[in-house]
Amino acid sequence: MATSRIARPAARILLVDRARRVLLFRFVTGDERPPFWCTPGGALDPGEDYPAAARRELFEETGLDADPGREVARRRIEFETIERVPVFADERWFRVECKGTTIDRSHHTELERRVMIEERWFSRDEIAGWPETIYPADLLDLLEATDP
Repeated sequence: MATSRIARPAARILLVDRARRVLLFRFVTGDERPPFWCTPGGALDPGEDYPAAARRELFEETGLDADPGREVARRRIEFETIERVPVFADERWFRVECKGTTIDRSHHTELERRVMIEERWFSRDEIAGWPETIYPADLLDLLEATDP
């Protein structure tokens, strides 16, 4: 029996510091799925466009209030959300350069507080050899393609 997927437009952020490291959050779902790491970002709210969602998600997940700039990449992907909802995601990617590395998690949603248990700034060498899954799988290529 085929499972129908829900459309999920989403804004994702490549948050890069002065040392060219990228911020990732570690997700632990509390079920049989192994932990994984992912960039900041999430689904659009009703009536929201991609840049507005990118700015909101950046603030909610990191405390940074910054213009996300222009869209730097787009991908369409199927996956299952943390809540096990099968989705067809239309992801728009934004690259934000930041000066500092302090993250404010006080604006996280209840779900984010439960599953996003850690954040870490990753060098590109660390990403290449990291023992846990990192999403997107082609993060290094995406970073290279969007380098200024």
